[in-house]
Amino acid sequence: MITVSYFSGGVSSAVATKLAIDEIDMVVYTHIDDQHPDTMRFVNDCEVWFGKPITVLQSGFKTVDAACRYASFVRGPNGAPCTRILKRDVRKFFEKGMGKIRAIWGLDAGEESRIERIRDSMPRHEHLFPLHDKKICKREAHEILKASGIKRPEMYEMGYHNNNCVGCVKGGAGYWNKIRKDFPGVFESRSKLERLIGYSILKCGYLDELDPNAGRHEGPIIDDCGIMCELMSL
Repeated sequence: MITVSYFSGGVSSAVATKLAIDEIDMVVYTHIDDQHPDTMRFVNDCEVWFGKPITVLQSGFKTVDAACRYASFVRGPNGAPCTRILKRDVRKFFEKGMGKIRAIWGLDAGEESRIERIRDSMPRHEHLFPLHDKKICKREAHEILKASGIKRPEMYEMGYHNNNCVGCVKGGAGYWNKIRKDFPGVFESRSKLERLIGYSILKCGYLDELDPNAGRHEGPIIDDCGIMCELMSL
């Protein structure tokens, strides 16, 4: 049985991988072109830290825009097509013919319900959660990474709480008003995508109708685009 760390490009996932590195046969990162450009710098720094190569996978669609246009859909109660097409389908193709896998995930202390959902939804594999097992929370994971000397991805430095795609369709009003300020070109592009497809990202209406003062930027403004986002797309 092969042990694979599905490295998301975020801090928790990086620390979980490092903690279990001696047990890991492969570290796999699935790239999307909408990631902040600094993400690949972080991936490369982590590769050195891990002492093992990182296998980079990518869908032929490459971008959120291309995936949503292909699906003629943006997001709904069961997730987003970009996650299914750009992440889950890529992972399943990678796993094809590999048999049972021991998978490493970056869920941390306090995420018991999510851990159980992963185990229930993917019973064919064995699942390990190094952060949870060592009772390490997100804040402590950031402290561990800082102590390593590796600079965390730029999106964290800009005040975002996860290193997801710039302009993640899971974001709420507060997130999108921050994107409007920090990445106006992305905000405009997603606004046009909504109108073209006829689906809105926000429950309160289209992005081009969003009140600039709506929402709030406190706490995790958006969940990490990792395995839990994948499971919503099943």
